[in-house]
Amino acid sequence: MGTRILGYPAPQMATTRSAPAHEVRIIAGVWRGRRLRFPQAAAIRPTPDRVRETLFNWLAPHIRGTHVLDLFAGSGALGFEACSRGAATATLLDADPRCIAALQEHVERLQASQVQVIRADALAWLARPRAADARAFDLVFVDPPFAAGLWQSVVTRLESGGWLAPGAFIYVELPLREPLPQWPEGWQSWRTGKAGEVGYHLLRRA
Repeated sequence: MGTRILGYPAPQMATTRSAPAHEVRIIAGVWRGRRLRFPQAAAIRPTPDRVRETLFNWLAPHIRGTHVLDLFAGSGALGFEACSRGAATATLLDADPRCIAALQEHVERLQASQVQVIRADALAWLARPRAADARAFDLVFVDPPFAAGLWQSVVTRLESGGWLAPGAFIYVELPLREPLPQWPEGWQSWRTGKAGEVGYHLLRRA
């Protein structure tokens, strides 16, 4: 099945690559060892392998059959890792057309029909309430560009827009020097960790 790209026309992939690409690997599951290449020019900071492995070890008893939202998908490492380990669907958002083109290529190559790619600004996308017939998400990844300072706005809109299923998990990554957002009422800290100057937090909605 081809990729569905919502909100914008499908970007065209270049026939030749003008710049070297970076890549990350999928750690476990049906796509274990497969590599996800992303454009060097794009401002992408993938979650390191060690952090992803820790995160998905925490999620291991809960990941199968979940509906996943990756709001700042970048390389797609988190969303594709979730589907590799048994998530039912993943919705990947990014505003950069170069990232969207690379994500589309990954979907085609992996035949990942359960992955939906959307080119959109995450805050604008979350600003509208979830449609009554749209499924709420069981797991959401919140790892925006650090310089943008979007954490509080994102977590607030996730809750107020009705995007989260009961008992949903929310993963948030941010610099250790950055104060933690004020978590919405009912969000509970599940696990925390740090790697270098980055802190990562897995929360659960009561």
